[in-house]
Amino acid sequence: MRNLLLMTTWFIPALAMAASDIPPIVKQFGEQQGIHNIKEIDAPGGVKSWIGQYQDMGVTLFMTPDGKHIISGYLYDDKGKNISEAYFQKEIYIPLGRQMWDTLNKTQPLKEGAQTAPRKVYVFADPFCPYCKKFWAEAQPWVKAGKVQLNTLLVAFLNPKSGPNATAILNAADSVAAWKEYELSGGKILPELKGTSSRDTFNVLQQHQKLMDELGANATPAIYYMNDRNELQQVVGMPDQKQLLEMFGPKPD
Repeated sequence: MRNLLLMTTWFIPALAMAASDIPPIVKQFGEQQGIHNIKEIDAPGGVKSWIGQYQDMGVTLFMTPDGKHIISGYLYDDKGKNISEAYFQKEIYIPLGRQMWDTLNKTQPLKEGAQTAPRKVYVFADPFCPYCKKFWAEAQPWVKAGKVQLNTLLVAFLNPKSGPNATAILNAADSVAAWKEYELSGGKILPELKGTSSRDTFNVLQQHQKLMDELGANATPAIYYMNDRNELQQVVGMPDQKQLLEMFGPKPD
């Protein structure tokens, strides 16, 4: 398990500095090099420094005392430790993760468990993903005990039948019950899909896939939750027992 790192520029505008606060040479360098979300930091040693995002990673920018030159890279201390990473976490990765969490909370997932559960977990799942079924089964003791609310966002890409199966579940009169029955049956019991997929259901699946891509996941299950420090965490693939306890808490008796 790891902290969720920087994903896309989709969230950048809310965090970016006002252009007038950035020296022209820094702003120009950022534009030329494709560096976004530039923000000044109080770096040790007295050198004027900024951090920014280049593609999917943070970068540190330094301005020479004459104000005419920019150096890009990372900042290290006298023991060789990369101290730029701490700035990236505080100023970029953690705020972005919290905005991503807010976005997940605005979706309409298949909700299982109490709304008052102390822990909330989101998972992107394909109907034909065996590890999604295993994760769902592993989560049930915490869900039934009221300790975790499990929020499933269906996606469809593993199998030609993923789309029709996900559509049948989402279009069921009780989609949560249909998903539970589907998982408990090992994918054998599926609501009858009457007619063709509605545009609304197609759009929901597309939106889920788009959000999963923006979060940087390329496989299922893709799991997201907030840790005790209010930092977004990502686990892609079936979690091990240690990871399950970290995301769900102590196992209920």
